[in-house]
Amino acid sequence: MQSWKEQKHRSLMRRIRKHRLHLCMILPVMVWLIIFRYGPLYGITLAFKEFRLLGGISGSPWVGLDNFNRLFSSFDFSSVFRNTLIISALNFVFGFPAPIFLALMLNELRAPRFKRVIQSVSYLPHFISWVILTGIFMELLSPTRGPVNSMIRFFGGSPIYFLGNPRYFRGTLVVTNIWKSIGWSSIIYLAALGGVNEELYDAARVDGCGRWKRIWHVTLPGILPTVTIMLILAVGNLVDDNFDQIFNLLNPAVYSVGDVLGTYIYRQGITNMDYSYSTAADLFRNVISLILVISANAISRRVNEYGLW
Repeated sequence: MQSWKEQKHRSLMRRIRKHRLHLCMILPVMVWLIIFRYGPLYGITLAFKEFRLLGGISGSPWVGLDNFNRLFSSFDFSSVFRNTLIISALNFVFGFPAPIFLALMLNELRAPRFKRVIQSVSYLPHFISWVILTGIFMELLSPTRGPVNSMIRFFGGSPIYFLGNPRYFRGTLVVTNIWKSIGWSSIIYLAALGGVNEELYDAARVDGCGRWKRIWHVTLPGILPTVTIMLILAVGNLVDDNFDQIFNLLNPAVYSVGDVLGTYIYRQGITNMDYSYSTAADLFRNVISLILVISANAISRRVNEYGLW
């Protein structure tokens, strides 16, 4: 009689032989994940060390929580953390529902050709880097020659320096981020809309529901699981700023409202070469993101029974 462990081992070997080609296909991905995702996690130890270039990570002395004490007592860190929360909250409030609204509007269009044109135009900005977009926005929003300010002057207003005035900089970040990401983000919701049962719409029409009622009682409940998953992920990004965008648009005139954790970590780590301090700041940000994701998932499971796990 074979033992339970021997039977389990033989069953495992049979499954491996059966799916050996599939395992070979995913092997390069697993190797990539180990080398470039899990391997660098060793660098987290820098947050608890005083990094010395000649000694390397392993040869640097341990300092415990000294880097975190510096971090939390720094006035600059409290300022950039506040800016990060404000900008991320604005992006969440205005940016999260934007692709949902676009997907709903595209779903209601009955002209296929016009729908394809709108989709293509809205997707295009996603493929343009922020380096290029920064130059475009600097021209569009220029207070002297930009078409936006030309229109403002035409209606009798005064030119606005959108990228140099702290009063307007955060709003500019939110609007430009929505413009770049709204089309690409709507793809997920359009895919979810494609899975809504058409018989539910027919039943709603028979019951006398108009377009708005069908959207409220059929469409939105149909994509609720997808919206929930995206909402949980968006909550996890509340302390994760759009570094590419802000780094390219930021300038000294708006540091007080635009300097965020990403640009602060970049300066401390790359410019000032304070690797231990910047690692501590980044680790703090990632821990907060993890806590937010877990909390949002737990709340979602209690409210509507949908979640990441």
